[in-house]
Amino acid sequence: MTLNTALKVCGLIAATTVGATTATAANEIGKVTPHSQGLHGYIGFGHEKLPTESGYTAGMGFYAAVWPLVDQPLADFQIGLPSSWIQPDNSDNKDKPLAPEGSLARTWKERGPTWSSVFQTVEGGLGYWAGNHFRYGPPKFSMNATPQCYDYEVGSPGWSFFYHNEALPDNRLGVAQLSNQLLIPPDALPFQGNPNGEFLGYSWMALPFTDPTVGDPPTGDQSWTCFLSAANFKGPIAYYIPETWSKIGKLFSYPFLYGRGLDARPGIIGGGAMEINTVPRFDAKDLQGAVYSKLPKLQFPVDAEGRAYLVQDVTYYSKAALYDAFKSWRDGSSACSGRFNVKGAFKPKLNTRTTRYDQAGKKIVGVERAFDTRIFEGNVWGLQWFTNDVSVKGLFPQYYKHVGEERVAVPVADVPTETKLQSQEFKLATMGVPYTSPTVGAWAKPGAKLGPFTARLVDGSVVTYSWYRFIDQPSFQQYAWSPEKKAKLQAFVEKLHKTWRADCDYMAPPTRGKLVALDPALLVTPPKGLEAGYVPIVTRQARQ
Repeated sequence: MTLNTALKVCGLIAATTVGATTATAANEIGKVTPHSQGLHGYIGFGHEKLPTESGYTAGMGFYAAVWPLVDQPLADFQIGLPSSWIQPDNSDNKDKPLAPEGSLARTWKERGPTWSSVFQTVEGGLGYWAGNHFRYGPPKFSMNATPQCYDYEVGSPGWSFFYHNEALPDNRLGVAQLSNQLLIPPDALPFQGNPNGEFLGYSWMALPFTDPTVGDPPTGDQSWTCFLSAANFKGPIAYYIPETWSKIGKLFSYPFLYGRGLDARPGIIGGGAMEINTVPRFDAKDLQGAVYSKLPKLQFPVDAEGRAYLVQDVTYYSKAALYDAFKSWRDGSSACSGRFNVKGAFKPKLNTRTTRYDQAGKKIVGVERAFDTRIFEGNVWGLQWFTNDVSVKGLFPQYYKHVGEERVAVPVADVPTETKLQSQEFKLATMGVPYTSPTVGAWAKPGAKLGPFTARLVDGSVVTYSWYRFIDQPSFQQYAWSPEKKAKLQAFVEKLHKTWRADCDYMAPPTRGKLVALDPALLVTPPKGLEAGYVPIVTRQARQ
C-alpha cells in the first residue's frame, strides 16, 4: 500500500468516525431519560435552647399547614411536609453502641460510635410516601416509629410504614389504638376536600397508661401518645406501648440498653423539617450537548406578599402539662380534662437558615433566588417568595442546567425547546394492592367483639374494621401481662372514653389560620353497648 493510499484510508476512517459520533450526538438531542434522585434536602427550622433543667422533654407539638404539594398523584415520589423527630436522651453515653450487632443501623458506620441518632425515633407526620398504596392528591397524616434501629417501623395499629402489604408479625406490633371515634388506616389519614394551607395540629405526649416494671426487660411508663387537632376531630388517637421500646435489650441479649429507650428516657426534639427524599427527574441534552433536568411541579400556598406559612405554635411540654394530672387520675383522683396545662408549656423562639439542596449528590444553586426560609411575625416558620407572580402558588424551581459539578436553576424560557423537557409528563401513581391482616394469632384470639364494617375513604379505598375491646386489640397479645394489669388499664380507658370528647381542645387552638378537616369517612360512632372501652381496629384496606 502506498503512503497516499494509506492516508486516504485513514482519512476515510476518520471521516466515518466523526460522522458516527455526530450522528450519535444528534440522536441524543431531545432524548429524554427518566431518573430518580431529582431533589434532596431538608427545609427546616430550629429554635433557641430550651431552659436549663427545664424538663420540657415529655412532649412536643405544633400546627402544620396542609396543602397539595403536587397537583396530581405521582409515582415514585416521597416528600414529607413539616414534621419532627423524637429520640431518647442518651447524651450521657459518649462511646458505647446503642445499635446492637445484628441490627440494620449498626451497619451504618458513619453513625457511630454511639448510633444514638438511629437507635429509636418517633417520626411520621404529614407527607407523601413512595410506599403509599392509595394516593389522591393532598397529603396524608401518619404516625411512624423505629423501635429497633430501623430493623422495622411501626406506622399504625397493624402495619409498618407502607413497606408491606401484610400486617406486621404479632411480636412487632407496637401501636395501641386509643380513639373510639377515628379509624387509623394503614395507608395513613386523608383529608376532606382540597386543603390550601389550613392547619393540622399534632402533638406527642409521654403519658403513664401503665406503671413501670422491673422485669426482664425493665420497662418505663412512657406511652408516647399522638394527639390531633382538626376541624372535625380533636384528641388522642393512639399510643406506642412502652414495651415496644424496651424489648430490644432482651432480644439482643444486650443489658446496656435497659432503661435507654423512649419508654424511660426523656425525649429530645430538635425542631422540624420538610424531608425531601424521593423525587423523579427527567434529563435531556440541547444542540450543544448541555444537559438539563426537569422536576415535578412543587407548589406552596402563598398570600399576596409571597409568604407561605408552614408551621406555628411550636410548643414543648414538661410533665406538668398533662403527665402529672393524667397519672393522678389513673391512680384514683378526679378526672383531668386532657387540656395541656400552659404551666408545663414552653414556646421557643424559632430560627432557620437557607436550605442546601442536591440532585444525585450534585449541589443545586439558584433556588434561594426564587424563595428562602423565614421566621415571620408571630414566631411562624415558612417560606418567602421573591418572584413577582405568586398570585396562585409559590412554585419550586422546576428546571436545572448541568454546569460542571453544579445544577443551576433556570427559568423555563431558558430551556432549549429541542430538549423536549417542557412537554414531558411524570408517571402518575396507580392504586396499589390491598393491605391485609391475618385471621389467626393476635388478630383472632381473643378477637373482635363486633364486625366487620366498612368505610369508603376519599382516597379511593375501602377500609374494613372491627370493634375490639381495648385490651383485646392485637398489639397487646404478645405480652404476658397479669389479669390485674390488663383489667386496670381497660377500666381506665373506659373512663377516658366517657370523659374526653372529640370536640374539646387538648392542644391550645392555633394563633392564626383555620383548621383542616379530616376525611369524614374516618369518623365512626361506637355501636350500642360498646360506647366505652372498645376501639375500631382496621383489618384491611383495598381499592373501591
